[in-house]
Amino acid sequence: MKPFTYERTATPVEAAGAAARTPGASFIAGGTNLLDLMKLQIEAPAHLIDVNGVGLDRIEPAGDGGLRIGALVRNTDLAADKRVRRDYAVLSRALLAGASGQLRNKATTAGNLLQRTRCPYFYDTNQPCNKRRPGSGCAAIGGFSRQLGVIGVSEACIATHPSDMAVAMRLLDATVETVKPDGTTRAIPIADFHRLPGNTPHIETALEAGELITAVTLPKPPGGRHIYRKVRDRASYAFALVSVAAVIQRDGSGRVALGGVAHKPWRVEAAEAELPRGAKAVAAGLLAGARPTRDNAFKLPLAERTIAAAIDEARA
Repeated sequence: MKPFTYERTATPVEAAGAAARTPGASFIAGGTNLLDLMKLQIEAPAHLIDVNGVGLDRIEPAGDGGLRIGALVRNTDLAADKRVRRDYAVLSRALLAGASGQLRNKATTAGNLLQRTRCPYFYDTNQPCNKRRPGSGCAAIGGFSRQLGVIGVSEACIATHPSDMAVAMRLLDATVETVKPDGTTRAIPIADFHRLPGNTPHIETALEAGELITAVTLPKPPGGRHIYRKVRDRASYAFALVSVAAVIQRDGSGRVALGGVAHKPWRVEAAEAELPRGAKAVAAGLLAGARPTRDNAFKLPLAERTIAAAIDEARA
């Protein structure tokens, strides 16, 4: 691990200002992703800004009947909150499907959203990776790609976003609240927060330099039956090959989002109109334009079958 400096901040604006003043600075809260990458020298921030003391660790009612989740709320606390379990059960189930109990105790809401979209080649510094070093190439393309993306991929990157929580947040139409170094704030729809790789896969979110996530707001509860299904190689502590978050209403309408298939949580609202016709039609809409590799083409029928299982469970 390379040398770095460290400071604690007391307010979100102070933290954002510190990041703007210090080239190469990174925010740190739980550190469950950043510290690993620092030890491997994949990331080497010159300065760490500890945001654990800025007071963003509460879950509060939002004015429109929704819920405002502070950026520092730990995954364990969010999954266990009685309002989340009652009104946004898909979020609680997605959180409990991710990582391990120990990691969920440390990981934060904002940090979960900001996990690096990555693949095994990202961790191997002997291999080219456009995320680690833009323009160096992508070893995953033409390499082992069983776990990697089938939709929204580019010639520069085929990695998948690892978060389970983010898939549920996308399904629920969450909004990410931020503060900039000058104190101005903005609200970013979750659909616009994560970016597709294009020619710049190292730029993964819509955040600007020094911008700090302060909260995630959920709109009014969607009702219906909430389902989260995750298919993975191990029963626990593994990223999804395919995951499905779904909210299905009594009349058969609903919402569906996928994880494990793209550089970001994947939802196509137009495909949800096909729910009355069944999983095959929904999957066709969600995965239109897919570009699987020989190794991961199985993800297309797997997604269809997992969607079908989620719909059947919701309607049972």
